[in-house]
This record gives sequence, C-alpha cells and structure tokens, in this order.
Amino acid sequence: MMADPTRHERAREGLDDCLERLVARPDVAHAAFAVRSGDGSFAWRGALGEARPDGMPMTVDTPYFVASIDKLVTATAVFLLAERGSLDLDAPMLAYLPAKLGAGLHVMGDTDRSDRVTVRHLLSHTSGMADYLEDRPKGGRSLVEETLAQGDAGWSREAAFARVREQLRPHYPPQDLTRPNARAQYCDTNYLALKTILEVVEGRHAAAVYRSLVFEPLRMDATWVASHGDPQRERTSAAAMLWAGTKPFDAPATLRSTYAMYSTLDDQSALLRGLVAGRLFGGDAGSFARMAGPFRRFRQGFDPAALRRPGWPIEYGHGVMRFDLPCLLAPFNRPPAVVGHTGSTGSWAFHCPALDLDLVGTVDQVNAGPLPFRSVGRWLRALAPLA
Repeated sequence: MMADPTRHERAREGLDDCLERLVARPDVAHAAFAVRSGDGSFAWRGALGEARPDGMPMTVDTPYFVASIDKLVTATAVFLLAERGSLDLDAPMLAYLPAKLGAGLHVMGDTDRSDRVTVRHLLSHTSGMADYLEDRPKGGRSLVEETLAQGDAGWSREAAFARVREQLRPHYPPQDLTRPNARAQYCDTNYLALKTILEVVEGRHAAAVYRSLVFEPLRMDATWVASHGDPQRERTSAAAMLWAGTKPFDAPATLRSTYAMYSTLDDQSALLRGLVAGRLFGGDAGSFARMAGPFRRFRQGFDPAALRRPGWPIEYGHGVMRFDLPCLLAPFNRPPAVVGHTGSTGSWAFHCPALDLDLVGTVDQVNAGPLPFRSVGRWLRALAPLA
C-alpha cells in the first residue's frame, strides 16, 4: 500500500465520522477504534466518551474488556501446543479433562456422548453441548440474565460444568467433521473446556499459558486476564467500564469467573498482525489460514439465547470468525470479507485480507454483540480511498 497523504487524509476523516457515529448512539458511553495497514503505511486511532462513571476519559491507550476475542487467543494456544505434540486436536476432550468435570457434559436421552466430543469439536463449536452462560434451564434464566437482574455473583469452573450437566441439555450430537454441512452453534462451554485443557496440559493457569505462548512473543505487554487470585487486579480497576444501557455494569466477580481478558487497541492490533503474519508459528504466513478453516456457517436459532449468540451469515473455523456478506443482502457496494473475532460487548478484531487492514475496537456495551457486524461495512467504505 503506497503512501498517499490525500487518500490517507480522506480515510482518516471517514474514520473520524464513524467513531462519532458510534458514540452518538444513545446506548454507547464511549468507543475506541484503531485501523492499521499490514505494511505500516497507514495507521489511525481514535477514542471518545467517558471510560468510567467518574468522568475518566476514554483514550486510545485505555485498556478494555475484549470479551470473546479471547477465544482467538485460546485457539492459538491450543494450536501451538498441538504443533509441539503436547496435545492431539482429534483426541476426545475426556483424554485431558478431569473426570469429575468432563463426564456427563453431553447426554441426549439415555446416551452419553461426552467421550465423542474432541478438542477439534470444541474449537469449531460443533460439539452440540449446551452453553453454560447463555442457555436457559427449564423454567429458569441464563447465567447472563441472572447476573444482569441480580447483580455481580461469580461462580467456579466446577459450578459452570455442573450447570451444563445437571440443568441444561445438548442441542445436537457431536458432528461428523468430514461433512461439509456439519452443524456449528456458538457455545461458551466449548471454550471453558479448552481453557481447562490448556491448564491440565501445561500444569499452570490459562493466564500464564497465554502470556508465555502469545502475549510475550507478540509484546502484548498491556494485556492481562482477570481471574480468581488475579495478580493484575489493580490494572483491571483502571480499565474502561462495561455498560448495560445507560447504567454501568460493575461485575468483577462475574468477569473473573469467565477469565475476562483486558487489552488495548495497540495490543489487539499486534495480536491480529502477529497471527496473519504467522509470527507465533515460525514466520509461516499460511499458519493462520490453516488454523482458521474450514469455515462453517452458524445456523440461525430461535431460542432466547440466539438473540445474543452469533448466527447466520457469520461463519466459524477454529477460534476464528469470517463475515462475508452475501450478495443477496448487499447487491450493491458489497464490502470485502473480514476474519477475526468479536465479543458480545461490542468488541471487534477484524482483518480484511482484500485490503490488508486490521480493525480493532470496542463500545463496551453488554448487549452490543451485533454492532461490529452491522457497522463493518460502513467502516470499510470509509477506508475505500486506500484501495
């Protein structure tokens, strides 16, 4: 991408407008956004609004909760360990999970299929297991709904798996991954199991695994994981606040229970570029594509949890989303495809292969999961002068 001050200025003006549109929404207190080209010839960062209710301004360096973008990090760590021979992607999850945690997680009717769920099923959201965070038990509320209604209350990993085993039911059997139409449905239980597997294989907390395998090699010095016994708790208090509509969502125990990951615009850009360039895999530029695919389209569900989880036309590989808007939905001026990951709080980490651009950011709203997909077309149109 050749440097062109005029084109670059037009792109920056367009991005400034996009950022202003984000914070103009009545349900958004602040936003942070950054774009960087692969060759480094173009870079833009912006932040607006108040990071916390005390008036602390949101800046381009303010840490924020990345939500499910941590699945991208988890999948990367799993693939790195698989490459080193420490685990087998096609082995049953029960080969790694302690029996008291893994047994009985996938029981349909009278058949326990837990031993048929593999590590690859977990990575690709094709296990069919119930989602401990989003699914509702019969006559009850989801964990997310309970937290929003009752306030902050953490839980243990054992309690999360017990909820799946005792109160929820699987959606479908573990899929035959040799079939192109294998069913995929987003499920947080899959990645809680993967985090547990990382800890079993490595013999240390997942946060330490992330740091040694991903954060340190990519120099993500401003990224950390909040967990029970979190040594970075003081750093977390300086991060941007989550919001639920117009009210601050202060739920530290809940976030620690979900291994909440905090990062910055610069660190998220470093993560994306490091993966795209294969820096964690010996400079192998094809490693990201091999890790990501094959992609399978999420089915659109009709249960209450489907309103929050990613659905059609989003596709999923192994810890990587792909969003390629069908021609039917964008017959004119169709935006190029993006890959990466988003979070339910309106966070995004997108790489656009056609333009070789990385887009990262957040609006920190607990119900803003669809926002990045609805907005990325506008963002890419603002970047059209760079094409």
